[in-house]
Amino acid sequence: MNAGSDGIEGEYSAVADEQFTELEATSPDLYNDVLTVCEALFADTTYAQSMSAAVQTDSGIVFRLAVPGRHPYKVSLTSTGPRIEAVSATPESG
Repeated sequence: MNAGSDGIEGEYSAVADEQFTELEATSPDLYNDVLTVCEALFADTTYAQSMSAAVQTDSGIVFRLAVPGRHPYKVSLTSTGPRIEAVSATPESG
């Protein structure tokens, strides 16, 4: 379990940690919005997962939850932990 400088407790991948650092430095408002999503994910994982898109991978299910008002940014997490894997601007397919 990691605790970031923002005080949010939870599991983060090294990739997500680097992305948080970059967002904090380059886009503080987006960073705060992403942290709000992360807080919600850790506060009620089951509900957050029910509101997420899910993709089956070789490593398990990866959930993607949109950052409200910040299209196309999404937070990706795995169900084990749960653990935040990445923050990305995911273009729409098709």
